[in-house]
Amino acid sequence: MNISNNISSITAHQSMMNTNANNIANVNTDKFVPSDTRMSSNSSLITANTRVADDTGSIKSQTDLAKEIPDQLVVQSATAANVTSIKTQDEMLGSLLDIKA
Repeated sequence: MNISNNISSITAHQSMMNTNANNIANVNTDKFVPSDTRMSSNSSLITANTRVADDTGSIKSQTDLAKEIPDQLVVQSATAANVTSIKTQDEMLGSLLDIKA
């Protein structure tokens, strides 16, 4: 795994968080149909695919906080893991350069 994989994952999770935040911000907006973000992997890179959820025809917002709040925790944990990985790679590279010098 290299840093570009971590960066693509962080970027994809940021997209998921943006969609999630928009859904939560519109929880009290009548007839609001939330969007849903799915992660996919191709060539070791993570991408986010966002689509509008199916409209149930409800006059109330269709945002499900029981889904949105756990999604925020997933994004937070994934981002923290990727940042830790980048920091570790940076420290290892620094150690290798110190050994070589």
